[in-house]
Amino acid sequence: MPEISRFYGIIIRMFYNDHNPPHFHAIYGNDEALINIQTLEYIEGKLPKRARALVTEWAIEHREELVNNWEKARKPEDLLPIDPLN
Repeated sequence: MPEISRFYGIIIRMFYNDHNPPHFHAIYGNDEALINIQTLEYIEGKLPKRARALVTEWAIEHREELVNNWEKARKPEDLLPIDPLN
């Protein structure tokens, strides 16, 4: 599963040819969540409150890039890195 971003100890990954709805994986320590790109709702898993807020802020800023990477992953093509949260 390619890593597409990393910030504040949070790793963002996306699987090739993964199931719908379009989503990404956020990993923080022992916690992992699958997050819908369009709605930012958690499909499954959990993150601590602060990590969840950071991931949400990052995803809002980079939603278009996440959609583009999802489309690449479905083909499959190489995914592009996405800038971390500053």
